[in-house]
This record gives sequence, C-alpha cells and structure tokens, in this order.
Amino acid sequence: MNKRYPFEVVSGKPFVEQVGEWVADVFYDILPESGFEVRDEQIFMAYQVERAYADKKTIFAEAGVGTGKTLVYLLYAVCYARYTGKPAVVACADESLIEQLAKPEGDLAKLAKHLNLTVDARLGKSQDRYLCLQKLDDARLGYEDTELYKDIYESLPPFVGKTEALQSFHAYGDRKEYPDLDDVQWGRIGWDSFRDCFVCDKRHRCGMTLSREHYRKATDVVICSHDFYMEHVWTYESRKREGQLPLLPEHSSIVFDEGHLLEAAAQKALTYRLKHAAFEELVTRVLKNDIRESLAVQIDLAIERSELLFEALAARSVKVAGSDRMEIKADKTLLKSVAQLDAVLERIEENLVFESELFNLDGYQLRIVEEHLEMMRVALGLFAGPKPPICWTVDGLSGLTLVIMPRTVREVLGERVFDKPMPIVFSSATLSSGESFDYLAHSLGVTNYLSFTVASPYDYPERMKVTVPRAHSASIIEDKQGLTAWKAENALAAIGRAKGGVLILFLTKEALASFKSACERKGEMPGRRLLFEGDREITVLISEFQRDLNSVLCAVTLWEGLDIPGPSLATVIMWSLPYPPDDPVFDAKRREAADAYREVDLPYMLLRFKQGLGRLIRTREDSGEIVVLAPSLAAGDFPEAEIRASLPAGVDLTIA
Repeated sequence: MNKRYPFEVVSGKPFVEQVGEWVADVFYDILPESGFEVRDEQIFMAYQVERAYADKKTIFAEAGVGTGKTLVYLLYAVCYARYTGKPAVVACADESLIEQLAKPEGDLAKLAKHLNLTVDARLGKSQDRYLCLQKLDDARLGYEDTELYKDIYESLPPFVGKTEALQSFHAYGDRKEYPDLDDVQWGRIGWDSFRDCFVCDKRHRCGMTLSREHYRKATDVVICSHDFYMEHVWTYESRKREGQLPLLPEHSSIVFDEGHLLEAAAQKALTYRLKHAAFEELVTRVLKNDIRESLAVQIDLAIERSELLFEALAARSVKVAGSDRMEIKADKTLLKSVAQLDAVLERIEENLVFESELFNLDGYQLRIVEEHLEMMRVALGLFAGPKPPICWTVDGLSGLTLVIMPRTVREVLGERVFDKPMPIVFSSATLSSGESFDYLAHSLGVTNYLSFTVASPYDYPERMKVTVPRAHSASIIEDKQGLTAWKAENALAAIGRAKGGVLILFLTKEALASFKSACERKGEMPGRRLLFEGDREITVLISEFQRDLNSVLCAVTLWEGLDIPGPSLATVIMWSLPYPPDDPVFDAKRREAADAYREVDLPYMLLRFKQGLGRLIRTREDSGEIVVLAPSLAAGDFPEAEIRASLPAGVDLTIA
C-alpha cells in the first residue's frame, strides 16, 4: 500500500470516488471492529460530503449531535490534502474548540489509534493568543503586577534575548502557557491589532512569528478559528503587497465547523479599527527622518486633528448595557472633525508621493505608513458617508478605539472564498432556517451550493429533561435586583440536585459577575468547585471541569461546540433566554428589518437556545437536565410556543 494514502490507489479511477469507498469500509467494518457503532446518519453524511469534494463545491452539512460529523470531514479533508499536496483548513468557532479537536482523546487521536492514520495537524492560533514582547516590556514597568510580569519575562526561552542568528527554537508565548492570568492581566501583555509587528525589532524571536513558521509547514491539516481564517482572507492582498506571507498557506479545502457563526467572524475581521495613540506612534516615526518641513507641519496638524476627533468621539459615546461596545451619538460637529482629519490625511498622502521621489524615506517604512493612511481614509469615508456603516467605540487601557464595520460581507466572501472551485464544508447541527439554507447562503455570498440535513440518533425524550422554574411573583421580571436574586437561588438549587458537573451559560460578563457575587455572599458550597470564565485561560478551565465531576463551570462563550460527554456535564443552566444584545451591530440589523423581533431577535435566540441544549447530550448514554431561568416562560408568555417547538422531538417543557 502507498504510505501516502490509507488505501491502495487505482490509476484511472476518480480519486474522490476511491476515498468514498475507503470511508465506507471505515464506518461499516474497520471502526466497528474497534467497538464503534455503525451510524446510518454518519454514513449518509459521508456520501453527501463526497459530492462536495468530487464537484469542488460548497456544502451545508446540517447534522445533529452524535452524528459523528467531525470524523467524516476529517477523512475526506486529509485524503484530499495528500492528493493535492496542499493542506486542508479546519476553521472552528473559537480557540477553545481548536483545543478540543486536537486534544489527546479527540477525533485526530482516534484516527491515529484505530485507523493507523497519523495526521500532520498543526494549530494556527489567532494573534491575540500570543504574548507581545513589546507589551511585556511595558507591563514590567507600568502596572501594579510588575513582579508577575517580571517572572513571565524571566521565564522566556534564552534565544529571545540573544542577537545572534537562531539555530533552533521551540514554541512559546501561547495564552495557554499562562493559565493563571485572568483576562485583564493577559490583555496587558497579549498581542493587539494596534501593534505594528512589521517594524518590531523583536519580530524574528516572537512566539507568534515562530508559530506561523511551524503551522505553515503542515502537510495535512491546519486548524484555526473562524476569526483567524477571516483575518487571512481580509489581509491576503495587503500582506502580499508588503512582502509578507499570507497568514495561512495555500490550501486544498476548507471546513467551517459550527459554520452558522461564520458571518459574525467575517464582519469582525472586515472591521476598521482606529486609535489615536497607534496613529500618533506611526506618523511620529516619519518625523524622525530627514523630511521636508511642509510634510512635518502636516503630520503635526494630523496628530492634533486626530486627538480632537477622539475627544469628540469620547464625548458622544454612550455605554450599552451588557456590552463593552459604546453607541456613538453622531452630530454635525463630530462629522466636521472627521472631515478635517481626512483632509489633512489627504495632503499627507500627496506629500508622501513627492517624498518617495526624493528617497528620503525607507521604502518599506513608507509602504507601511501609506497602507495605514489609506485604511484610515477608507474608514473615515465610510463613517461620514451617505449610508453610515455599523460603528461603535470601545474604551481600553490605551485609550478609545473607533470600530467601523461593513453592513454586509457578501461581496467580499463571494469573490475571495466561495466563488473559487474548492470543496468547502459547513458543519453544524443548526444551519437551516425554516428547512432552508438560503438565509445563511445569502448572508455569506454563497450562490451555488449543496445541502442536506440529518437528525441526531439520540433518544432525547428518555435522556433530557427541560425545566423552567416558576417565579412566585410576576412583578419579579421588572425588578432587576430581585430577578438576579431569584435566578441565583434557582441556579444554586439546580446545582444542588445535579448528579455531576454543571455548566451555567450567561449572555454577558456582567450577568456572570452578578452570579459570582451572589456565590461569594453565600459562601462556599460543600462539595462543589466553581470555575468562572475570565479568571483563568478558558481551555484550562474546560479541562479542569471535565476532570472534576463536582465542578461548576460558568461561561459566556461556550453556548456552541463544547463537547463534554458523561457525568462531567450532567446539568446545563441557561441564565436567560439568549437574545442578541442591544448593541450597534444588532441595532443596525433591527433597523433594516420589517419586523425586528421576528426577523432578528427571535431567530437568533432560538438558534442559540438550540445550541445551548446541544451541550448536554453528547453520547447515547448521557442524560441530564436543562434549566432555563426565564420566569416569563413559566407564566406562559411569548415565546413559550416557539421554545417548545425548538426542543428535540418528544421532549417537553416542565414548569416547576
């Protein structure tokens, strides 16, 4: 047998057809011999995915929990990667799901153990998962935890501080290596989008740079997040212009796991982010060169106008409850500040053209400045345009950030991703709306696709109980403090009767913090260990939760994809119905809808509700309780009927 493939390749016969025959052997014979069950749903999915690889088309693969969809797409992706000589990309919804796919007991390990198929799979993590050496230098001097950051600095590999050429290296700087840092502490030293890596004198010894060199050499699979893949798409051309390699290598196929979340990742990647401090730092470097006085005057003026603009933005930014995004109350004065800054930037661009002819500036540095100015002018043009984009501000340690997001991503994704002849698999238990995939396809710019739906094989009526606690007073819904106390009381009661681990899902960090405070007031719960997202690195928290049957994991970001079978997860508590926030992104969608609740809020809530349900039953043997802390449901109010219809067939809603 050819060692390149796990089966004997026959010359003259379509390769994908041969993969399909081998996959059938795997699911009908090879895996059952190792104790795996034959799943008709999994085999059906395999034949559908084969069509996508044979025809090089996009497929929406909607398969219920327990179908075994990950094994299906991995088998085709790996074989096709070896056939084409280019790796596949598997893009997961977030970083915690990347770790789950690659964990020792995950599906990649199953391929190696039961099929003798060793897969060269490498993780391509997002930039913000890596330590920034420049920010670490700042943190050692500028924060109250200076000793903490000094210890991190002293633990860096020796080659980081050496100036001679690297002979060898090992990976370092991953967020996972610092599990005890909370999110605020990590934010002080982790990479952020305003760091200009191209001119950093430490970039060749940076953990992020070294990790890229590693995963770009993958022969079978690169595993990344949706955000990172979209960042690759968005920066592909600009990185080539700047003489940089694209973030990801050329690839043969793409799998979007939890693909229903891709639009949000695409919008996030396609945003423009402006910050005064970053702009000032960039253009100040130009002043250090031997430039004409007229250009220096314009740069000084631009810095002044930028500072005034961000002062105006700060004065017009209003906090949004449950979100770190602030709404901008734009007026004529603010738009005038935008126009004044844009006019100065235009004059600087014209001066830089003349300056380049005099060779006063380094060509590489000049390209960086020109790219940044072009980005700023496009963003400011969108902000002040006749049809304003979605925009908001975020306040952080280094000042205010203006974020500008396009309303749709269809054109960019259609042109740069989905119009190419390449197998693309969307995999999720929730891709369709009303038995149609058109909504998702339209929002992403997919015009030609295959699709199928296959249900979960699990016996939900026997395995899942869904409970909605009854509130003693209907007025509690209007009393925020009383409602929080009621929810905390019922959550603690559900924890008390749980026969294993408990996952509590929150919509916002503020809601999680309110429960944490309630627990601190109550004191320790005998026999229970509480884990809170944000206190430590999330994948470490998940691992500890899975190992400790008496733990309670409280999280905001784990509504999708979390796969913890057995008694480690016996109860899921939803702190509230998962409606979208009242932030600028969803407000823009609501304004464009004829019926905002029916077209935006309700579909989003029901989709996420079903994803939350899916965290409980992960194998045929699993059983447990879903607790929904929504007193309006217990009172029989809207949307009780829609919630009941979203439950698995045969599962009822119990009002207790």
